[in-house]
Amino acid sequence: MLTQEIIRKKRDRAVLSQTEIATFVQRIARDEASPAQIAAFGMAVFLNGMNTEETVALTLAMRDSGTVIDWDAGALGGPVLDKHSTGGVGDKVSLMLAPMVAAAGGFVPMISGRGLGHTGGTLDKLDSIRGYDTAPALSRFRKVVEQAGCAVIGQTEDLAPADRRFYAVRDVTATVESIPLITASILSKKLAAGLSGLAMDVKTGSGAFMETLDGSRALARSIVDVANGAGLPTTALITDMNQVLGHSAGNAVEVRETIDYLTGERRDDRLHDVVIALGAEMLVTGGLTPDRESAGQKLLGTLASGSAAERFERMVSGLGGPTHILRDTSALAEAPHVVAVHADRPGTVTAIDTRRVGLAVVELGGGRRRAEDRIDHSVGLTEIAGLGDRVDGDRPLAIVHAKNEADAARAADTLKAAFTLGDDEAAESSAIVEIVT
Repeated sequence: MLTQEIIRKKRDRAVLSQTEIATFVQRIARDEASPAQIAAFGMAVFLNGMNTEETVALTLAMRDSGTVIDWDAGALGGPVLDKHSTGGVGDKVSLMLAPMVAAAGGFVPMISGRGLGHTGGTLDKLDSIRGYDTAPALSRFRKVVEQAGCAVIGQTEDLAPADRRFYAVRDVTATVESIPLITASILSKKLAAGLSGLAMDVKTGSGAFMETLDGSRALARSIVDVANGAGLPTTALITDMNQVLGHSAGNAVEVRETIDYLTGERRDDRLHDVVIALGAEMLVTGGLTPDRESAGQKLLGTLASGSAAERFERMVSGLGGPTHILRDTSALAEAPHVVAVHADRPGTVTAIDTRRVGLAVVELGGGRRRAEDRIDHSVGLTEIAGLGDRVDGDRPLAIVHAKNEADAARAADTLKAAFTLGDDEAAESSAIVEIVT
């Protein structure tokens, strides 16, 4: 079967067989498909789409292109569960949720990614912890999951390698925004991690990858249908990204917010709602609780008892970070220039261009414009105003953490342009938009 014939068939809007898709993916993994052929196939799918059966076949083929981790849930003593987000600004949910679910009886081997564009990446946040190894050997990964109940790392060389090569080509050929390809890319890595249940967080709004609710619904439905079709029980939440999630955006600053959340020092209400809702889906899917209400109570219990915070600390030290990060955050870098950014006039925040807030972090050096860019983990934003907040000479739009005065000034200009002020109170909106099952 010629590679170009598979491409031609999808170009002509035909449905590909499972064998044809598996053959093409094998050739990607073995470096037998050229970058031009991968790009042509990606564009054919981008333009013509794939049905659910094709997307399931693509997902499974990319999963099987490398190592598939096999967990013995019986030996572990609990189900193997995970959560994944489509990315947003200030989204540090994974850092909180993994240890909470671990403390509630689950095991969370989380394969996460880095940020690109205006969205932050979970791995970049963890890289801000001095010594934390986001690319451990598989044996160390297994050991930390078994002992701490959770481990958050990056995609290793042997997990879904076809996806890694395919994505690198998609990234430079304008074919990233394809729902079948996004679905297969996310799920191939999750299936390779050997999960028994998954909760998806699909963002919608001005700071989301999918800005429209219709687009977010389509992606959520695709992920749920394909995951279940591939044998992975999955539900999805569509959550609001029309404002920053939590009160910080950056890397080290978000780890500090995570620690404050886990220890009870401070918890943002909207962030808390998302954490509990996603955690409840995980516990119910894994059979650890009979319903969402009891799952929420169990998760709250892990916070009240301190067991979730203890699991976080155990995970961090197990992967090379400091032993007592809850009590001593000196392993987190601090930016030398900290300044409050005030609006030009007092008013109530009525709208936020959340994507632009994320770009302010990128301008500070806390994100990437290109995949190869280096990140300054110390920079970011704290005390970010939300919808309905009154800002004035005392309450800033945000506090900027920068490496110098010039960077802070540029970020301040971007922030001021991101916030719309009015004199009326903003309407209350829930962080949880919909549940897709």
